[in-house]
Amino acid sequence: MSNLYNELTCLLEAASADVLELQRLHRRQPSSVTEDLVPGQRMIKTLLIGILCGAAALTIGILIGHFGITKSGSSAPPWLQDVAKDVDESLIETFLSEVNTLRIEENLRELTRVPHMATTAGDERTVQLMLKRWQDPETGLDRAWREEYLVYLSFPDPKKPNKVTVVGPSGDVLHAIREKEKPYTAEQEDPEVVQPYAAYSPAGHAKGKLVYANQGTPSDYERLNQTVDLAGTIAITRYGGAGRGAKAVNAAPYGVAGVLVYTDPRDINDGVTSDAGETYPHSWYLPPSGVERGSFNGQFGDLLTPYLAAKEDTYRIPAENVTGIPPIPIQPIGYEDAYVLICALDGDAAPQNWQGGFNCTYNLGPGFKPTSAFSASDVQMDIFNYEEKRNSSNVMGVIRGSVEPDRYVIYGNHRDSWVHGAIDPSSGTSVMLELSRVLGRLVKQGKWRPRRSIIFSSWGAEEFGLIGSAEYTEQYFTKLSERTVAYINVDIAVFGGATLSAAGMPSVQNVIFTAAKQVAAPGRVSTSVYENWLRFSNRTSPALGLIPRLGHITGAGSDYAAFVHYLGITAMDFSHAYDRTKSSARTYPAYHTAYDTFDYASRFIDPGFLSHQAVARTAGNVLIRVADSLLLPLNCSDYAETLEQYLTTAESLYQEQLSAQKIPMEPLKRAVANFRSAASHLDRVIGASDLKNETPLKVRRINDQLMLLDRAFLNPLAFPEKYAYRHVIWASSSAGQPTFPGLADAYAQAESSGQSRDWERVHYQLSVLTQSIDGAAQTLVDVI
Repeated sequence: MSNLYNELTCLLEAASADVLELQRLHRRQPSSVTEDLVPGQRMIKTLLIGILCGAAALTIGILIGHFGITKSGSSAPPWLQDVAKDVDESLIETFLSEVNTLRIEENLRELTRVPHMATTAGDERTVQLMLKRWQDPETGLDRAWREEYLVYLSFPDPKKPNKVTVVGPSGDVLHAIREKEKPYTAEQEDPEVVQPYAAYSPAGHAKGKLVYANQGTPSDYERLNQTVDLAGTIAITRYGGAGRGAKAVNAAPYGVAGVLVYTDPRDINDGVTSDAGETYPHSWYLPPSGVERGSFNGQFGDLLTPYLAAKEDTYRIPAENVTGIPPIPIQPIGYEDAYVLICALDGDAAPQNWQGGFNCTYNLGPGFKPTSAFSASDVQMDIFNYEEKRNSSNVMGVIRGSVEPDRYVIYGNHRDSWVHGAIDPSSGTSVMLELSRVLGRLVKQGKWRPRRSIIFSSWGAEEFGLIGSAEYTEQYFTKLSERTVAYINVDIAVFGGATLSAAGMPSVQNVIFTAAKQVAAPGRVSTSVYENWLRFSNRTSPALGLIPRLGHITGAGSDYAAFVHYLGITAMDFSHAYDRTKSSARTYPAYHTAYDTFDYASRFIDPGFLSHQAVARTAGNVLIRVADSLLLPLNCSDYAETLEQYLTTAESLYQEQLSAQKIPMEPLKRAVANFRSAASHLDRVIGASDLKNETPLKVRRINDQLMLLDRAFLNPLAFPEKYAYRHVIWASSSAGQPTFPGLADAYAQAESSGQSRDWERVHYQLSVLTQSIDGAAQTLVDVI
């Protein structure tokens, strides 16, 4: 400031001297001249003084501006600092340090106090809990509310329980299937524990000879029908291989009258079958009476309002026009009863790969051995399920973004369960509540506000067919399509203590890896989640070398389905899994049973809740990065690598036969090459840009390219037979090949039938795929 003072002093002295000189000259004028020139001279004098004073003021202003104002203040408007701000690594460290295992544990204890099947009193209790937490003045969100939908659900009749019996020739009951699971703790004795049933199974009565149909796939029934007349029979099937409802859908064309489904000990318990020291409550294995409930609906969303949100005044199709549900009665049973039935079956021995975990030979039937107690007996099913429209609630909460509030990062998990649901879904809800508590507290304290808006979602009626999330996407289709950056799903947060298991579009791979490297693996302070994940599941990337294996989201296993398949929104899913080299269980053994309780979770799944904490830290880290980064942390080149891998598989499997059918694959090869080129170009643009000093419009443009990439793969006409599937890369597939799903399914059908119309369908799918990939590539270039 001393320089400024000296400059101002000199300036003022010079100006004063100029004024004095002007006055001196005025005094020296002759009186006669003065008298003659008074008006003109006065005007000139005034003008000169004004000019000199103006120059002095201007100079002072310039000097003050030059010396008194910092360069940062003069070179940027006040909002630019917020616009150019990137993710704050110190805030992420704060977040990681504040995620608390004891709070997660208490969340889970509170969420699982009572059964909370969708639309029941227990479900409403969890709605109020979510609202209370998200509206808390110290740790809550900016706003929280409930979204109501009137949805079509299916329930067993508590006054007329479903019954499955073995009936002798004279009508006497020789064996009755257990109607409720055996209680080991007080939780199983809660009167609100729903009887095991198949949601959306029609009511009805079926009676016939028993046959064993393995997993109830189309090929299983086809093979069984070669040696057994299936008309009028009751089929018993194992879980796995085909969807729940598909086991009955596949059976109906053969005249099967009803279907039973059970969980085989070989598939879930590593062969363990005794509750006298082996299964729960002694270990995590499923007790003999345990029954997996579930929705036997093959679609997602409300069945009466396809492609429309299920509001009270919405048009509904007649119930008889509903598709995707079992056409014949179906009922799940425990493996203790399945053992009694299967080990008494007559007929030829089932194929070796159909044999299960019982200590007897699985025969095909029909009917029971003449030497068994059930000789000449039938199996009878009396199913009393009913359908009803009920109000179901999503609970929504939001943290408003500071710079781009119109860009949404959605974090979701369903709230409803079949019984107490400690693992599915309350492990995910307990994590979400802790994650939102930490972030909400930072917002309430004024320490942080994300760049983009974060929407937290507690979905309702997921267990009946992903209903809450699907109805939400249908209601807000346009807004979500235009504004959603990404969807993060944490449903079953923890079903084992070994390793992180994550799935998502290839573009999210890098941000997940970044987050996983910053989080300690449960119980291993010196090992990161990333390093531990790499040990359990890995692959070799041409560009990156050995990396953890990120799964693909190709079906409708959880609430990401509507976001991925219907809206084309980049999505990811997190959980913590068991060591699959030590157990062949297809999922955690108590899945959808009355044994999925707080006791089960805290003793056998995650004692100490360190795995819950690791998932909360990893998913929360990703959430902050996607919501707060200046440039969205999505990578198109990782997407290109997956497309190239899919192409390589397609070439090895299909090219020879396609050439014979005169169906060229060259256009697809060029499209994948074009996508790689476009992705590399966008990478170069990003690498050459100093985005913090670029115009905000350039940053927004690049972010829009990254955000909208998956929308470019949508084709509403690609899969007319699959409800709400529009994403040509990640649609579900029955072909079981790691390649483009539409092409794989069409090829499998054409190869099986050999008919020209099916080969035309292959060509159609190839064209859809080619043009979708080409179109996606075009979105990554600067201009047309």
